[in-house]
Amino acid sequence: MERGLGSASNDRPGSIDKSRVLDVKPLRCLMPVFPNSPGMSSASTPQPTPFTCIPPAGPFPPGVQPFYPFLVQNGTQQTAPGAQDEPSNFGSGSRIPAPVPLNSFRTPTPQANGGSGQRKRASARSSGPVRMEDDGYNDSQNQSDQYGGDFSTQGTDEVVSNSGKRRGRPKKTRRENGQEFDVESLVNSFLTSFKLKEFDDFRRSNGDRDIVGTILLVFDLIRRRLTQLEEAKDLAPGFSKRPDLKAGTLLMTKGVRTNSLKRAGHVPGIEVGDIFFFRMELCLVGLHAPSMAGIDYMTVKVTMDEEPMAVSIVSSGGYDDEGDDGDVLIYSGSGGLQRKDGQMSDQKLERGNLALEKSLHRANDVRVIRGLKDASGSTGKIYVYDGVYKIQESWAEKKSGCNVFKYKLVRVPGQPEAFTLWKSIQQWKDGTATRTGIILPDLTSGAESQPVALVNDVDGEKGPAHFTYIRGLNYTKPFSISKPFSGCHCLGGCQPGTNCPCNQKNDGLLPYSSLGVLLTNKYLIHECGQTCACPPNCRNRMSQAGLKVRLEVFKTNNRGWGLRSWDPIRAGGFICEYAGDVITADDLANDNDDNYIFNATRYYEPLEAIHDDSTRSEKAPFPLVISAKHSGNVARFMNHSCSPNVFWLPVLRESNNDSYLHIAFFAIRHIPPMQELTYDYGMVPPEKGQEGKKKCLCGSVKCKGYFY
Repeated sequence: MERGLGSASNDRPGSIDKSRVLDVKPLRCLMPVFPNSPGMSSASTPQPTPFTCIPPAGPFPPGVQPFYPFLVQNGTQQTAPGAQDEPSNFGSGSRIPAPVPLNSFRTPTPQANGGSGQRKRASARSSGPVRMEDDGYNDSQNQSDQYGGDFSTQGTDEVVSNSGKRRGRPKKTRRENGQEFDVESLVNSFLTSFKLKEFDDFRRSNGDRDIVGTILLVFDLIRRRLTQLEEAKDLAPGFSKRPDLKAGTLLMTKGVRTNSLKRAGHVPGIEVGDIFFFRMELCLVGLHAPSMAGIDYMTVKVTMDEEPMAVSIVSSGGYDDEGDDGDVLIYSGSGGLQRKDGQMSDQKLERGNLALEKSLHRANDVRVIRGLKDASGSTGKIYVYDGVYKIQESWAEKKSGCNVFKYKLVRVPGQPEAFTLWKSIQQWKDGTATRTGIILPDLTSGAESQPVALVNDVDGEKGPAHFTYIRGLNYTKPFSISKPFSGCHCLGGCQPGTNCPCNQKNDGLLPYSSLGVLLTNKYLIHECGQTCACPPNCRNRMSQAGLKVRLEVFKTNNRGWGLRSWDPIRAGGFICEYAGDVITADDLANDNDDNYIFNATRYYEPLEAIHDDSTRSEKAPFPLVISAKHSGNVARFMNHSCSPNVFWLPVLRESNNDSYLHIAFFAIRHIPPMQELTYDYGMVPPEKGQEGKKKCLCGSVKCKGYFY
């Protein structure tokens, strides 16, 4: 009876039949294999991974014991029985720390001069603070595609301290204002609100526009909340400085990702021109699976063998790519060049480079994501999906004495504008090109720090009816408060983690990031008021500082005048406040014309899932009604949509015995340039019936057909 290799055998050495001829093929490479999330699969592993990869330091399933030297004193990891009796050469009571997992994340070190967005990956010993809004990932020359063509995570909650040491921490708790904050509950609440709790295999493998948008929204809500918590000074040491990685890992370990099956060409649910601010977002929606490598590829079967095929690339400035043409990209291969030890080496035709070469001969579509500079002040990148390209030719050239592979990619015709639109907008800003259809270069006549163009390239109308441009609200009488508020004394501006009285009104945390991104998920924001000592550029005066992005008022095809931005807007980014005259409900009832009216007492459905249920009673704390018929700002031109990309929040500013309520608008999701800005006008109370009902022309797939 023959016995196969690897079978259990108690035979003595020498009893094996050595006359057998074995058909053994050499391994082409050695690489770690990590388990997929439950039910997950990829192109290279169509079935779930048949085994689990257990880190040597645990946690261990029943029947598996840790072994020396992987013994630690951390309470979250178990020690083998009798380990304390083992001899040690590392000092009394010491243990060898567990090795860093191969797929763990490292906190990058910011570049000394800042602002370039091109940083090398930090070593495990890197230290120093990291700007929380930055991505920090790019395809730098010292970055290899060590993760192959896929991304994997483990269900651990390892964090990196400022000293670079990794330490375990319970997954569920983070400190908030002196209290333990349950991160797990935060994640689960968002998953429940957005119906992602039971994420099935079909949606995980194949996405659509709704699924992609929902996952990105939940990712950013979690990321922004973690960013806010990190800023508090009473956080336990060692908390991760990369909330984007933390949020992405939390979702992936729960299987919340889509388009996990790799494919060539466009990805379901993602449109040409879509933007992303974090590499982790590309992973979650399946646009580009590797979290660090610039080339993503899959394996395809050719007769009896398999070969790699490129499916997407990220070009973000780490290599000497040439892409100013707009429709042609000269892409550099990965690896080689300058190593950390100072040695130079040739690039090798393997992995991603080989995949690009094979795609040249297969003529398959390759997705191109361009990483562009973020003009908002972040040192990170904005990743723009520029559509599909085909590789036309390849060659090798010398750079610093080493061979570098070059690939010429040509954009497939007939796709919407993406990168070329960004170039056109930059020319408008520089004054090297004129915006077509422009009527006024600045509708605000200098009232705003950023000019607002008035544009009509549809018909001959010369502009909207006359109105007076103002930046804020005209109050005839402020609301009164029972307890006087004298304001804060933060001469240098309110800071996170302090006992600032304005911070305390926001649960002890600043509601905005330094880039003007909303961090809180409360229904009401308390900003500094007139009696506060902080300067005008205080972070807690975000809505008082005017426009943050370059806007234009434009003529739509069928809905009058609308509003859009020349600049990309981050999810949660502040756009503007609603300016005008504060009126009473009686004034509104006596006026038959309800155009250019904002009514804060209406019900606004999109807000319900985004914000914390515990403060739902604060959704409309005052019956605020604003008329922008005669006086107003750009907000008066925002049209209604049943699938909006903008939402509003009430902002309260208190001074002595008076309180002033304002309405601030924020982006629900990342908004690419030249995409119309819209919000939901809300629903009237049921007792008003069909009063004021209008036909909706938003064109959304979720259009209700009417609005109020």
